[in-house]
Amino acid sequence: MKAIIAYSGGLDTSYCVLWLLDQGYEVYTLTVDTGGFTQEELTQIATKAKELGASEHRTVDGKPETYKEFAAYVIKGNILRGGVYPLCVGAERMVQARHAALYAKEIGAQAVCHGSTGAGNDQVRFDVALMALAPEVKIIAPIRELEISRDAELAYLKEKGFDFPAKKKTYSINQGILGTTIGGGETHDPWQSVPDSAYPATVPAAKAPDQKLTLTITFEHGLPVALDGKAPSTEGAALPGQHILQELNTLGAKHGVGRGIHLGDTILGIKGRIAFEAPGATILINAHRELEKLVQSKRQQAMKQTIADEYGRLLHEGLWLDPVMRDLEAAMDKSQERVSGEVRVSLFKGAITVEGVKSPHSLMDAKATYGEGSKLWNGKDAEGFCKIYGIQSKLAMHHANNT
Repeated sequence: MKAIIAYSGGLDTSYCVLWLLDQGYEVYTLTVDTGGFTQEELTQIATKAKELGASEHRTVDGKPETYKEFAAYVIKGNILRGGVYPLCVGAERMVQARHAALYAKEIGAQAVCHGSTGAGNDQVRFDVALMALAPEVKIIAPIRELEISRDAELAYLKEKGFDFPAKKKTYSINQGILGTTIGGGETHDPWQSVPDSAYPATVPAAKAPDQKLTLTITFEHGLPVALDGKAPSTEGAALPGQHILQELNTLGAKHGVGRGIHLGDTILGIKGRIAFEAPGATILINAHRELEKLVQSKRQQAMKQTIADEYGRLLHEGLWLDPVMRDLEAAMDKSQERVSGEVRVSLFKGAITVEGVKSPHSLMDAKATYGEGSKLWNGKDAEGFCKIYGIQSKLAMHHANNT
């Protein structure tokens, strides 16, 4: 029997490798890089997998598809779960599950394993995707099924001749191309602040440079294509926006932007709280939203944001494969036809300010000046509009005062 495991190199998935071997499986390990690993780390993970007894280890660069199929729609949709969180992680589980399903079909595996516990969102994302993509393959989740403790995992590994560091980690760090989440420690208490030391990349706002950084981002059809007038090479990337997102993650981190705390509902129905840092996504969403304000009608903006919010909810909750997601994507793509132009933003001590925006599709007509100087109507026209516009409120108040 063959089993594939989505392998991160950590304690849980390393335990799963040995446990699967004990169950009589021939184990194949798979690491899909969606933005959270260095090349050195990927090499170490492959070495560790072989040492544990994996018959084969496969590494897949999942960054281009993660950007094209997920990050791009977070940007187009200005998606901020709970009004703050740009879905830094979660969607990458779809990419990992897809490659696990493909790998299983390729080698004729009978099972796919993941190291999720029974408490979080990832188990749902993995299971739902695998059931849809490879319904003939058995899903195995030993950590969830055995409800095993970290200490018991360490003891099992030691018994097998593998010594893992026994130190307790205060925080669980998950990183993808959209950003990083930080769970554990103070995040478990909604009253507690998360210390600066918990954030792996962004500097505290107070320690950021004393000079602001000004950037110009060029968008075409809702996605970034150039930074300060320079279009990056698309070599090794799905779109130039992938490189721009990565560059903004680096620049934003130096200026302390993109930090936040998200408290919300998990898929299983309990409340959860995480810290996150997502400089690039936060910068791009702020810039993109302002460009939309310039080029879209009021009703376009309202309807598109309703669609995007629903898309973000379903994406976060592991339902990306539902056909409705293609419908929502089509609507968002259509809404971005005229979202092209340039946005000038400044970064200063944790703050992002949109300083200017321009587009050939601007709806700010020079004749429709806001204020005293409009040339599209006169005072009499405005008086008549106000009179008609307020009729229903006037009638409602009249009836309320006479009852």
